Amino acid sequence: MSATARGPLAGVRVLELAGLGPAPMASLLLSELGADVVRVDRPVPSPVSDFLERGRRSIVVDLKHPDGAETVLRLAERADVLIEGLRPGVAERLGIGPDAVHARNPCLVYGRMTGWGQHGPRAATAGHDINYISLTGALAAIGRAGGPPQVPLNLLGDFGGGSLYLVVGVLAALHHSRVTGEGQVVDAAIVDGVTHLAAMVWAERRHNGWSDERGSNMLDTGSPYYDVYATADGGWMSVGALEPKFYAQFVALLGVPEWADSQHDRAVWPRMREAFAACFGTRTRAEWEKVFDGTDACVTPVLNWPEAERDPHLAARSAHVAVEGGTVPAPAPRFSATPTRAAGPRTVPGTHSLEVLEEWRVRGARELLSGGAVVQRPGTW
Repeated sequence: MSATARGPLAGVRVLELAGLGPAPMASLLLSELGADVVRVDRPVPSPVSDFLERGRRSIVVDLKHPDGAETVLRLAERADVLIEGLRPGVAERLGIGPDAVHARNPCLVYGRMTGWGQHGPRAATAGHDINYISLTGALAAIGRAGGPPQVPLNLLGDFGGGSLYLVVGVLAALHHSRVTGEGQVVDAAIVDGVTHLAAMVWAERRHNGWSDERGSNMLDTGSPYYDVYATADGGWMSVGALEPKFYAQFVALLGVPEWADSQHDRAVWPRMREAFAACFGTRTRAEWEKVFDGTDACVTPVLNWPEAERDPHLAARSAHVAVEGGTVPAPAPRFSATPTRAAGPRTVPGTHSLEVLEEWRVRGARELLSGGAVVQRPGTW
């Protein structure tokens, strides 16, 4: 186990095949939860980086070398979890697919992260977050009435429906493995995760009259009391006054008590929205913050990234920490008995090649290095 590991997953060994996006984010989370994550990098690194490779050691393996696949399999013999984000069939062609790995380590959890999943008509095709969420119905539902669908960065697909569902699946399978001694494959597909994330919307459509017309429902900017409004200085305030008692506080503090009895009257929503917008436009964001601060009106400022870093509430919770001379999000969630800490700085690929081989007691470590299957590099950028 890495000397710096701590947290609820201390003692768990994870082997990560280098990639981009949701799989590295899942590995980052596992690392911050205390797992010893070793990233298998390529001899020639990708020209693109998402800077999510913090918090794990790196070993460079040349998978084109005759002993490359064998090196990964020997590492997998010593691991509890393997994570890869390759297209379906690629790991098998490389000789490091689930069957080959489980032949060496039947207890291992093999986590596979893709957009489309391991099977289906689109499984072999390329895609990105926007493509995956577009197929689930989620993208069509995000945006204002009369406008186009709005792209929610890549938070919804890659990291919400992807990384987090992969981590949940891996942890569940790891529990099963430790109880039964049986490993398994976790097929984490972004299209599956996003579809499942939308469980409430599917239920609302079935039971509560949710409309498929974008921007016409309570939570999609259709209602005036769940929306954002511009302030006099060009800032924005968010309003989420759903419950009647919170809505009552909101209209009272906004200075429009005449709308107190009209919350659910859709016929007047357009005029209500105009009244709310006009009021918000009379003061600066800072002034409205003072009006609503500490109340149950469910009104908060819309902060940009630097402002979020300075926000008193987030600062009180230490939601951001310093790593590599800059700000990164602190680990989440929080644990009372097994506290976590932010993953450390990135390292040069191959910095820990020999260290990992020897610490994990991989067979023939020195021979793999001298033969060129594994590359050791100095640990400076």
